[in-house]
Amino acid sequence: MRVLISAGEASGEMYGAQLIAALRSEFSDQIEFFGVGGDKMRAAGCETVVDAKDLAVVGITEILGQLPKIWRLFHHLIDEADRRKPDLAVVIDSPGFNWRVAREMKKRGVPVVYYVCPQFWAWRQGRVKLLRDYVDKALVIFPFEEKFYRDHDVDAEFVGHPLADLPRPKVSREEYAKEFDLDASKQWITLMPGSRRKEVRMNLPGILASAAMLGDGFEFPLPVAPTLDTDYFAPFLIPARKVRERVHLVPEALPALAHSRAGIIASGTATVEAALMELPFVMVYRVTALTYLLGRSAVKVPHFAMVNLIAGEQVVLELVQQDFTPERAVAEIRNILPDGQARTEMVRGLHLVRTQLSSPAGTASAPARAAAAVRKLLRHSALAQFGREKENP
Repeated sequence: MRVLISAGEASGEMYGAQLIAALRSEFSDQIEFFGVGGDKMRAAGCETVVDAKDLAVVGITEILGQLPKIWRLFHHLIDEADRRKPDLAVVIDSPGFNWRVAREMKKRGVPVVYYVCPQFWAWRQGRVKLLRDYVDKALVIFPFEEKFYRDHDVDAEFVGHPLADLPRPKVSREEYAKEFDLDASKQWITLMPGSRRKEVRMNLPGILASAAMLGDGFEFPLPVAPTLDTDYFAPFLIPARKVRERVHLVPEALPALAHSRAGIIASGTATVEAALMELPFVMVYRVTALTYLLGRSAVKVPHFAMVNLIAGEQVVLELVQQDFTPERAVAEIRNILPDGQARTEMVRGLHLVRTQLSSPAGTASAPARAAAAVRKLLRHSALAQFGREKENP
């Protein structure tokens, strides 16, 4: 069997690797994967004909400048699909790219699974019809999404969040400090400016300014998303003279989050990762003024941070656009650093979010449940293909 799998950014690429591993545990060498991904998916056994790094673009205005390149990569992927004739397509997040992949596969009679569905409940709700038209099965990772999509006549199933059941990192704080030259005697504050270049350009200068204002008593691990290269951060760190010696680029987010005291974290999957480690943080985010103007009126939800949406209340402070200033970020960090009511209440809220996202005791993990849904469609596709071959020997 052959599966096209398309994941266009860092978090989706991680989920794709988990799904591939879960499917390979049953099908072994009887299944092949090709599509869009990065290092994690390649390590899991996927032949990436398009690298996810080339699709890591954010913002309405920013995407326009990359359209010719993205269009070429899209057609290259579809040409490969026509040549390889997959039995099933799995698209993960990245709706701007992946709903078009789903459409083309549906035209060719290929069953489509959408894993980590677009957040159409948050904005542009009318686009739900794209899932109805082009997707056979929607696998959602937040509990409130299942009802939303089913109410819009989409065959949706809540499988749990792919990160929720991951164990806490085993590496000790001292081992981690030694490996990445961090001072274990100081408190650590994790900095996460985003997984795409434009996000880093918009968010990192303000985050570094916040770190500098906090003073010399802290170390700052900065996890580098797999869609980015460490060299990309040099132009931002060079002018940050007050803090650059205490900013440490690290490859994985969860160990840094697990061993930190707080975080300054850009909106996105990173906020969920911090919640799963129950790390108090302040959420920050900036886009261009035009992107914000065009997008803000379409947002249909009361919060930006996924943590707050899941909780149904403000657990973490959201500093978005003009509200994101180093002074406000630092004030919130200083509020949640010491033991006390503010920190206790935030940790309580983060724990509740983690509980909602975790698989119930005795049940399969989110990747395993997603793999089970994919297996059903694969078997159905194989039976249909057998029937066609029997009718037309």
